[in-house]
Amino acid sequence: MPASPPQREPSSSPLFSTPVLLVLMIGLALAGGIWYLERSAERVPKGPVLTAEAKSYVRHLSLSDVSMKATENAIGQQVVEIVGKIENKGDRVLKSVAVYCIFFDAYGQVVLRERVEIVRAKLGGLKPGETKPFRLPFDNLPQSWNRAMPQLVIAGIVFG
Repeated sequence: MPASPPQREPSSSPLFSTPVLLVLMIGLALAGGIWYLERSAERVPKGPVLTAEAKSYVRHLSLSDVSMKATENAIGQQVVEIVGKIENKGDRVLKSVAVYCIFFDAYGQVVLRERVEIVRAKLGGLKPGETKPFRLPFDNLPQSWNRAMPQLVIAGIVFG
């Protein structure tokens, strides 16, 4: 009877052992998560840019009576509302006005920058000398938000 070739033991390299692979996978997942959060905090929502004409008209817009309150919706989720008024002190009719609401963390880092319309064409726009209320509800604020009033910056104006 011919001798059978010696059987080799399966090699177990410590580099590919289950605990090492598990640690590598967790490390990659954490690194990917951190990268995603950093990237999404700096992402600026798309929309029309503030044209030179709109930039020069911003001085004719006034935000007043701006306040913030937190409420709970029907499913128990916290909703932060920013309410206020916008006044058009200029001589042009505005179809739309959008603002960036910029939320910060305790270290002054931007955690959310969201573009929202406070004047809409389908609600009549904003005529010269007119003041209209606005309400901005947010139910997606990051846990790291510092709970302070966000910075409101005019992001876009569409003239009528």
